[in-house]
Amino acid sequence: MTYQETIDFLFAQVPMYQKYGASAIKMDLSNIEKLVAHLDSPHESWPSIHIAGTNGKGTVTHMIASILQEHGYQVGVYTSPHYVDFRERIKINGELIDENYVVDFVQNHQDHIQQSEYSFFELSVGMAFRYFADREVDIAIIETGLGGRLDSTNILNPLVSVITHISMDHMNLLGDTIELIAAEKAGIIKSKKPVVIGRYQASCDRVFYEKAKSCYAPLSFASVEWVHNNGVMYQRHDSENFLSVSTESESPFYIENVKTAVTAVYAQSMYSISRSSIEKGIKNYRNNTNYIGRWMSRDIDGVRIIADSAHNEDAVKKVLSRLQNEKYLNLHMVIGFVGDKDHDKILAMMPRDADYYFVQPSIFRALAAKDLAEKANSYDLYGAYFIDVAEGYKKALEQAQSGDLIYIGGSSFVVGDYLANI
Repeated sequence: MTYQETIDFLFAQVPMYQKYGASAIKMDLSNIEKLVAHLDSPHESWPSIHIAGTNGKGTVTHMIASILQEHGYQVGVYTSPHYVDFRERIKINGELIDENYVVDFVQNHQDHIQQSEYSFFELSVGMAFRYFADREVDIAIIETGLGGRLDSTNILNPLVSVITHISMDHMNLLGDTIELIAAEKAGIIKSKKPVVIGRYQASCDRVFYEKAKSCYAPLSFASVEWVHNNGVMYQRHDSENFLSVSTESESPFYIENVKTAVTAVYAQSMYSISRSSIEKGIKNYRNNTNYIGRWMSRDIDGVRIIADSAHNEDAVKKVLSRLQNEKYLNLHMVIGFVGDKDHDKILAMMPRDADYYFVQPSIFRALAAKDLAEKANSYDLYGAYFIDVAEGYKKALEQAQSGDLIYIGGSSFVVGDYLANI
């Protein structure tokens, strides 16, 4: 099989959440336990840091990886979903997994795959774990998919567990209150292993306290641990321990994510990391890890273009607040959603004085662009609709003048389609 034939086989053979939604999810660890047993338990051959959360977990994952890379370690990274190429999910020091490895893995285990009922996510996790073992990484930074307690990645016994900011998302799978969602995320906390919580949130931190206490796990809150002021970040209890942190052209959650990543690096005890490595790792995290999808900025003939995959109420609110601080003449919004999100709360926050280009991402779960346009009209948001992202983006670029800003978002799949066509 070629690489593309292999990916087509995986897409056809196993259910994928990104395509089919909740019906493709198996909230159970028995399948992944069966798969890693078949693969000779590769996850037991390397240490890990495990990361869950609603917003920020991808950024924190890559920041931690970048810090460790700067200190000379070979670092595996597993994240999801991918934007354009499946291989984005599995990286070592920013290098995507080799196409030939993907082909060989599927061919070598094809009979087992076809005789089992694995999900797409379970297979990608198993492949990543085996790849990191085969390449003998020094450490792997592993991001959960959905939730935590029953996530396929939760067979790890990590050096430290990290939980980023919690907000309302995937309520049909994780629960319809912050407390229930937090309880699912808290499922990654392990016995006597440090746990880092990104932001102190009174609405759900009792859940973390109780879970950590029951596991005898040392607990710290990154937002309390560090103070940021004028480009300098220092530990609240030790002002001599400080870091230089630039915030120029970075995402709305940037400082919160930096605090979380740095606290996690300090919480693990296996690797001693210098301040220089931390500062360089934070500064270079995008280039070091080949990180894409969040607050990606470029300029075309004086038109600034920002793409961001924020897709829930809290993340979108942060993004829109940041957009208000940007300088531009006119704002062009290229937005699209999947069909199983709470569009009303997001649409209610959108700026009324922007020009809209309603688009439809290329997945089965997409909300039809025409339906989105009609719903948006009820919130005084007006513009044309397009059957795909490329057409909407092209039109926005034609309409924009030097000094304007084009924002592309609403879903990671909108951003993926944009990236696939630039």
